[in-house]
Amino acid sequence: MVREASASPPRAVHALAAPYLLFLGDATEPGFAKTALGLRDWAADKCLAEHALPAATVSTGLPRMTPANAAAAGARAMVIGVANQGGVIPAAWMPELLAAVEAGLDLVAGLHTRLGDIAALREAVARAGTRLVDVREPPPALPIATGAKRTGRRLLTVGTDCALGKKYTALAIARGLRARGHDATFRASGQTGIMIAGEGIAIDAVVADFAAGAAELLSPANAPTHLDVIEGQGSLFHPSYAAVSLALLHGSQPDLFVVCHQPTRAQILGTPGYGVPSIEAVIEQTIAVGRLTNPAIRCAGVSLNTAGMAAEEAAAEIAHTAERLGLQTADPIRGGDAFERLLDACAA
Repeated sequence: MVREASASPPRAVHALAAPYLLFLGDATEPGFAKTALGLRDWAADKCLAEHALPAATVSTGLPRMTPANAAAAGARAMVIGVANQGGVIPAAWMPELLAAVEAGLDLVAGLHTRLGDIAALREAVARAGTRLVDVREPPPALPIATGAKRTGRRLLTVGTDCALGKKYTALAIARGLRARGHDATFRASGQTGIMIAGEGIAIDAVVADFAAGAAELLSPANAPTHLDVIEGQGSLFHPSYAAVSLALLHGSQPDLFVVCHQPTRAQILGTPGYGVPSIEAVIEQTIAVGRLTNPAIRCAGVSLNTAGMAAEEAAAEIAHTAERLGLQTADPIRGGDAFERLLDACAA
């Protein structure tokens, strides 16, 4: 039996100061600058300018500014918008990072190398009175999940695999519902999502016993008509990442979920020999395990990542999937009438 919550849980999420100066380092491949490009696409109102080393060839298209000029123009933080191999902070970046701190900016990163582990940066922020924000560092004092029922409504994006559009789907649904006048909030559970939203918890960096509790904090009690649209992580069918997916599902207690799928992908990412499960299997498994904390959980629809498919091929795949499953199906990036119908299902 699900217990009623006695009080709203305290907020325990990273909070970032905007607007941002996006740091592109020495990036020459757009794939390594996906954080900066994602911020440009989904949080344009938080992005003031970009800064890069002379070797960089990738650009967000924003004005180029030095940290000092950006601070004078109102920037409050410099976000490291690149994720290089190994998630390291090269020595060549250090003069620019120190310049940002000296200009009065917070430094924000989601790399495996923690800003707080670098003595020169710790000393610089101590002098400047600014902050080092490692968004992959879990907030302190996370609670163990209670499973207690809380007010408000929640929608979680789940996937047939990892890295196929759960974040973009959640962002698009939240934005689309807000445009219709609904009270909807995107809740970030990964480092790029946190930078876009300005707050959140990187669930995959939380100790396992506290991961479901972190998900409860991520989507706290709210007004009865409010909808939290929660960014999913991993997949219940991924042999490496199913644990974080399950914790997020139990802690989120979603009323609704949207299954994200890439029709052109046959193998689970990074694990040869494991095939991508069917959408039907994901729906069945998500309901089966999600009922533990929300017996009323149901599937609202399907989000297809049709990148690389011709428009006619994508439209046919979307229509076929919707007919086969009897669920609203769309590619949120392509939009159109199919996506509007998916929004209808999410708002119902």
